[in-house]
Amino acid sequence: MLMTAAAPSAPPAPQATLLLLVRHGQTPTTGTVLPGRAPGLHLSDQGRAQAKRVAERLAGLSVSAIYSSPLERTRESAEPTAACTGLEVKENAGLIECDFGEWTGAALAELAGLPQWQTVQHSPSAFRFPNGESFAQMQARIVGTLEALCAAHAGGVIVCFSHADPIKAAVAHALGTHLDHFQRIVISPGSVSVISYVEGQAPVVLMVNATLEPLSGLRES
Repeated sequence: MLMTAAAPSAPPAPQATLLLLVRHGQTPTTGTVLPGRAPGLHLSDQGRAQAKRVAERLAGLSVSAIYSSPLERTRESAEPTAACTGLEVKENAGLIECDFGEWTGAALAELAGLPQWQTVQHSPSAFRFPNGESFAQMQARIVGTLEALCAAHAGGVIVCFSHADPIKAAVAHALGTHLDHFQRIVISPGSVSVISYVEGQAPVVLMVNATLEPLSGLRES
């Protein structure tokens, strides 16, 4: 009787690295002012409740690391998650808000009346804030930061507390969407967006702007 050798088993597929991008909670100026990188802006009571809710939604998910933009509102948003997981919050400047330059601190109602506002909304890839950062620079910065974090925590679950525009730019890049369309993505205060990365493959967007459901189902226990 002829015996055939068993075919060698295929190597196990690499486990995806999950990036959870959390926008900071609401502040007293959310929706009315472009705060940018100006210091001293803290969470409102509603924002603190949103931050606590993020931590509750993460229950049952094994988190590998927590990173935050250096600004106060993101650090404060990360604190409940750090307390629940027992992990230290690590600041990462690559997660910081876009540098709005001379527009920092301006009222959105006033900016909306400027001719440049139409470029911001419809052709952002061509816009640079006066004496500040361009949207293209911001996207390159946040994407490079997330790729470095994935490499540092391959196969893990990384929670990153950042800001609306950088998260929108990261999601647009993962979706393969042109930067000129990134304003079509909504990122609400306290929301979670999730991108799955496997080395050698295109990223997969699992969730965008989610504010309600538990997150433990993102990975089998």
